[in-house]
Amino acid sequence: MLLEMLTKDINSEIFLLPSPTINFKHEAVRRFIEQYDRPDSIELERAVSLYYAVRDQIRYDPYTASSQLSDFSASRTLETGRGWCVPKAILYAACCRSIGIPARLGYADVRNHMSTANLRRLMGTDIFHWHGYTDVYLEGKWVKATPAFNIELCDKFHLKPLEFDGLEDSIYHPFDLAGRKHMEYLAYHGVFDDIPFDRIMNDFARYYPKLAASGLPGDFDREVDRETIQN
Repeated sequence: MLLEMLTKDINSEIFLLPSPTINFKHEAVRRFIEQYDRPDSIELERAVSLYYAVRDQIRYDPYTASSQLSDFSASRTLETGRGWCVPKAILYAACCRSIGIPARLGYADVRNHMSTANLRRLMGTDIFHWHGYTDVYLEGKWVKATPAFNIELCDKFHLKPLEFDGLEDSIYHPFDLAGRKHMEYLAYHGVFDDIPFDRIMNDFARYYPKLAASGLPGDFDREVDRETIQN
């Protein structure tokens, strides 16, 4: 009975519902899912296919960060074709929930050794608070999926791309392909059925005071090209 209760809780309907950000009923999100879903395959293969679609079809761009909740929505991310870890995790959660796979949002603080000089200057730190990933329920367990860095970005920074097989956690690698430090997980904030928007915005104002005044002006693609060519 306890196992049945826990299973029922794990597959709670709340992890399958749409929300203002996980808006998988939006036409743009539905079209994206139809394009990359594999409906004739098993559940795990469908989740993997959608993971790679979010990872590589949406360019990673931290300068798309916003203080408006609507800018975090799955549909908005598809409209711009760009996003950072938090909205990309939301988009992947939307994809999973739309095909009946329970998904929730996870957050952690990480020290990111891969960023541009301008981004580090604006943030005033190399710690990224509230890094976002997706927690997906597959094959009877929750697994972490991180569809943040698109393959082109990984190639330029000489990073090992984050693969996902639906069976094991897909989280940032501690070192890049040359053995240099890449990412350190410092603390986990837990998992949520939807984005804890107010908490994130409050912490951003606390930890990134420079951004409160200047926002995030920059051209991430151009910065990456300039710095990686130099290296």
